[in-house]
Amino acid sequence: MIEEGTDDPEQTEFDLAVDCDEEVSNDPDIETPEPLNVESQEPLSVEQLIEALESVTTERDDFRDSLQRLQAEFENFRRRSSGELAQQVSNGVARLVESLLPVLDACDAATAQGLEDVVPIKSSLDAVLQKHGLTRIEAVGALFDPNQHEAVLHEAGDGGEQVVIEELRPGYRWGKRVMRAAMVKVRD
Repeated sequence: MIEEGTDDPEQTEFDLAVDCDEEVSNDPDIETPEPLNVESQEPLSVEQLIEALESVTTERDDFRDSLQRLQAEFENFRRRSSGELAQQVSNGVARLVESLLPVLDACDAATAQGLEDVVPIKSSLDAVLQKHGLTRIEAVGALFDPNQHEAVLHEAGDGGEQVVIEELRPGYRWGKRVMRAAMVKVRD
């Protein structure tokens, strides 16, 4: 070890010798590298240097390609994980909303029976759910759509297109997904 401010070369050599003695191990299982004798090696030719450079360049390019592939895989994993997480959250919220639909039905039934005390609770619940994406499927007067309506009663008509004439139970949509089809009466 060279200490700053020491100009004595003998001191420096002594410190180096001590450092080397500390690192040498008597363990036969550990190989000690042979000291390089730089003076005895022949100088490399230009062809050898070019080959070495090409080899190093090829190895560098391989490492760069591997790194770029790894970065792309990680980016894809991150996007996929984020999409899966968003889907799981959406599914969890949809299950919660679906479990609240009977509460909305009970509020509708109570209001239909004349219980006005339920109206503020129902309006608050409707407002919160609508704010987060729940919409009621408008059924009466609409053309029958089996994706949005569940026909439980059928009335004969003039034989034209099927039209919803009465809603027996409201249907709800969460975003673009139908949470529950509207139970309806249809006329031909």
